[in-house]
Amino acid sequence: MSDSLVIIPTYNEKENIEAIIRTVFSLAKPMDILVVDDNSKDGTAQIVEKLQTEFQGKLHIEKRAGKLGLGTAYIHGFKWALKRPYEFIFEMDADFSHNPEDLVKLYNACANGADLAIGSRYIKGVNVVNWPIGRVIMSYYASVYVRMITRMPVRDATAGFKCYRRKVLELMELDKIKFTGYAFQIEMKFTAWKMGFKLVEVPIVFTDRQDGESKMSTGIFSEAFIGVMEMKIKSWFRKFPQANSGINH
Repeated sequence: MSDSLVIIPTYNEKENIEAIIRTVFSLAKPMDILVVDDNSKDGTAQIVEKLQTEFQGKLHIEKRAGKLGLGTAYIHGFKWALKRPYEFIFEMDADFSHNPEDLVKLYNACANGADLAIGSRYIKGVNVVNWPIGRVIMSYYASVYVRMITRMPVRDATAGFKCYRRKVLELMELDKIKFTGYAFQIEMKFTAWKMGFKLVEVPIVFTDRQDGESKMSTGIFSEAFIGVMEMKIKSWFRKFPQANSGINH
């Protein structure tokens, strides 16, 4: 068993899932994979199950009853991982918008002192490929808005390509994470930061999917816009468990 687990949520990703799995397993750094599938109708889960015979003990799948949201898929995966001795736990999309080779960069960041490593599109300019300009602007200014409201020092607040040290997820009260869509990524970073953990951004290039359909919608963005303000206000009345005694946020 590797010390690292890559969690990949899926819903109708048959065009991408085998290729992303093989690419992760080809990396120089050994990593296990957990696919959390939300009852895909296109046979995604069956592709994974077939590959399990080839990658015994390294490829795992959890099948859920329906499309329950990105946030709950990751929470399910985190809880699964914490029942096993993984030290580094990753979030990654199935559609190659996150370059699997960058998993090693995120791993190295956590192995060298970060508690949460974030694959950031906005550290060195705007590193996004194949997005329409309207979506780039919306995403970039969403992160500006999050920084303005929360004061959290993260340039890519909505990023979904991340590596957690185990201790972050162990201490975090996962059942208190409320958002399920786009805002989930913001809430996880904000919570880790409020707990006093060290967040480090690692520059990556984000490439929009080539195959399959995007799950993005304007409703996801509106959840984030309203949710960030609500999250900030609620944080004034909540006591966060602390990574180190004496740190207050």
